[in-house]
Amino acid sequence: MHLDPRELRNCLGHFASGVTVVSCEVDGDPHGATVNAFSAVSLDPPLVLVSLDRRSKACGHLQDRPFAVNVLREEQDAVALHFAGKPTDEPIEWIRPEGTAPHLRGSLAHISCRPWRSYDGGDHVIQLGEVDSFELAGGDPLVFYLGTFRHLGKAFETAPWLESLDCPTGQTRFVLT
Repeated sequence: MHLDPRELRNCLGHFASGVTVVSCEVDGDPHGATVNAFSAVSLDPPLVLVSLDRRSKACGHLQDRPFAVNVLREEQDAVALHFAGKPTDEPIEWIRPEGTAPHLRGSLAHISCRPWRSYDGGDHVIQLGEVDSFELAGGDPLVFYLGTFRHLGKAFETAPWLESLDCPTGQTRFVLT
């Protein structure tokens, strides 16, 4: 069965994701790429993954280098576009701590990683990073859905899983009989 790549991409676009910039240092300069294929993998050991097009410069830059995942705030759409290859006039401010990858000033969160493993993912490379440190600044994230940036709407008053057996705390509001 042949799948049309454009139609598959349109279908996959119905899954909303956060927007990140993956950054590293190359020859003393910070580099970054906008990535929405980011996920938590494990808490023990602490692992995250990013998936990068194997033809991209960023994919080559991450080979055996520390990297940071910068989770963008809802007002950082110009930053996301800048690192997606559409430069803007907005200045990019880096924080460059000793011993870790550079990260973006003003991001919602950043996660500093050292390379752990990489895997073939077809036209992408799946890069796992072991988390060395992280920082959360707070705020609302920039979201990518159906090919455009979005902002979150009003939050539910309670978490939807509180009524299910999948509640992370193991507590439910009902009793099984």
